[in-house]
Amino acid sequence: MYVVLGANGRAGGETAHAFLEMGQPIRVFLRRPGQAETWRKLGADVAIGSIEDASSLADALVGASGAFLLCPPPESGDPYLRAEKVGWTLAQAVRQAELPRVVALSSIGAQHETGTGVIAMLNILERHLDRGAPATTFLRPGYFVETWGEVAEAAIADGVLPSFLEPAKKIPMVSTIDVGRTAALLLCDDFRGQRIVELSGPEDWSANDVAQAFGEVLGRRLETACVPPEARPAVLAEAGMPPEVADALLGMYDGIANGRVANDDRNELRRGSVPLIDAVYQIVRSMAASADA
Repeated sequence: MYVVLGANGRAGGETAHAFLEMGQPIRVFLRRPGQAETWRKLGADVAIGSIEDASSLADALVGASGAFLLCPPPESGDPYLRAEKVGWTLAQAVRQAELPRVVALSSIGAQHETGTGVIAMLNILERHLDRGAPATTFLRPGYFVETWGEVAEAAIADGVLPSFLEPAKKIPMVSTIDVGRTAALLLCDDFRGQRIVELSGPEDWSANDVAQAFGEVLGRRLETACVPPEARPAVLAEAGMPPEVADALLGMYDGIANGRVANDDRNELRRGSVPLIDAVYQIVRSMAASADA
């Protein structure tokens, strides 16, 4: 049996579904009891607790063959302080449960302590989980294609895809479908020790490529508009993002622009199989389903 954290999020949800498709028994660790029934209907065991409570998390991990661990994206407060707290809690729970195998969600660029904005949270996470289990894999994916879903509604309405990325710059991107599948396979590997696996899509993509994919799915042309750096804080503030979180997020885009958020040649590089057009189609399909619900 495998334990999956963050099952109601993007990467955790895809990991849980990948295990279920493989016929592997799983336990999802949830924060809210009201979310449990959906997963039970899919055949998953459910544990309820807080990611900041080492005892309840350790109870959920006891007896598991391995676990998919992550640090949730920050919503408020100091992101780096939260990463220290969550990283410490996860490490404590892994040791208390004597968990034999861990795959921890990290990110390309996590080898740097600074200069990568919010990704530095994952450097902190890796440090806490370093050699915490006999088999530890840090899975470092590229930029999630599904992140574009956050601006898809505006893009569809206006015919313009807003971007904090330089439109023509190709970077490692990957669908969370590939992240989930890869995480599940890595947890099932007969591996001992520590490794870092970097994950990208079948090829690197740019914001222009994403706009083109949306255009193909929608049957009309979309343009890309790069939001200038000086305008970005106001955009995030208008969206209701707290200043500390906004600063961390903007630091990530600065790190991408200056090449600090990039593949590390010392690590194993894997590529997923989900094409960009398929990932974008799923974004549009999910939007349509939500609108009909």
